[in-house]
Amino acid sequence: MKKFLMATAATALMAGSAFAGSHGNEVKLGVILGFTGPIESLTPAMAAGAELAMSEVSASGKLLGGATVTPVRADSTCVDAGAATAAAERLITSEGVKGIMGADCSGVTGAVLANVAVPNGMVMISPSATSPALTAAEDNGLFFRTAPSDARQGQVLAEILMEKGIKSVAVTYTNNDYGKGLADAFSAAYTAAGGTVTTTAAHEDGKADYSAEVGALAAAGGDALVVAGYVDQGGPGVIRASLDAGAFDTFVLPDGMIGSALEDNFGADINGSIGTVPGTESEGGSMMAKMIADAGIENGDGPYVGESYDAAALIMLAMQAAGSVEPGDYKAKIEDVANAPGEKIYPGELAKALEIIAAGGDVDYVGATAVELIGPGEAAGGYRQIEIKDGKMATVQYR
Repeated sequence: MKKFLMATAATALMAGSAFAGSHGNEVKLGVILGFTGPIESLTPAMAAGAELAMSEVSASGKLLGGATVTPVRADSTCVDAGAATAAAERLITSEGVKGIMGADCSGVTGAVLANVAVPNGMVMISPSATSPALTAAEDNGLFFRTAPSDARQGQVLAEILMEKGIKSVAVTYTNNDYGKGLADAFSAAYTAAGGTVTTTAAHEDGKADYSAEVGALAAAGGDALVVAGYVDQGGPGVIRASLDAGAFDTFVLPDGMIGSALEDNFGADINGSIGTVPGTESEGGSMMAKMIADAGIENGDGPYVGESYDAAALIMLAMQAAGSVEPGDYKAKIEDVANAPGEKIYPGELAKALEIIAAGGDVDYVGATAVELIGPGEAAGGYRQIEIKDGKMATVQYR
């Protein structure tokens, strides 16, 4: 699948030269994330991760005959599909981007995909949209993600709880595609493993008081409360109301709830609570951590920063493999550069990868998160198991 003829390599090099002369030597890539909204504390570091990859490629001078890559940011809001769609349309029609790193939250990602990316033939690689429903979305081969589906996260959470002897839980989820998909995936895996879900209830973000919702959850009971929400929105409100009422003191916190704001808001009050977020203990992870520290990226150890770097990197490596910046040309190369066979490529090695591809060789992009794409455009992925200890998020193990 990944064997390129030398003639193809020569064609790619000629295309790169033509590109450099006729396109002003600049490629624009969209970075569409929720810079406002329920995950706004997470997205600056995610954007910085993606832009780190773009800067690395630009500095190398090795993309398609010396092209530079310019990021163009847009606000998905995470929750407003109309605003996200308008932002994506601007990226394509006004800014002329040739690929989109994003979107972030599942609902707006699905809206952008259906209403903007597919009609315009635009490649999207999301670092964080995890709804299982996106697996079956009609995408014309344009949509990929570097974070695994919540179908997998639900299984991991269920395994952790059963291992810890937590045999019954109440579940609350933010009332959107992400929350519903994750709650369903978790509940199915947990009950199949022998656990009991006492009740499942949606919560609306943006409320000042969640005591009524917590009262209903407490009435159903359970050893812990699963909060499939957002760390900058209703999720913390549910936790605070639970603590104030003495309803629950142990919380199960999927990826949308993992962030520094969790420590800031609750500290030791939620000691013993459990969380999961995509992550890996691969060599690439430690290399990425050093790059982030060297770049001075604030909150660079937060969720989805490595996935964002990897998403941007895959777009650029696929362009090199296709000898073209046009999404219709390079979309078929994304899985090729992401998977074996080929020389393994880690963070900070994008120049090396571009050289190998230009010479007609193969690369297996491992990146920051041990990227492995499985059809259609899905990330196999792993998870970091977190426990709140002494008011801090501590990594227990990787799964």
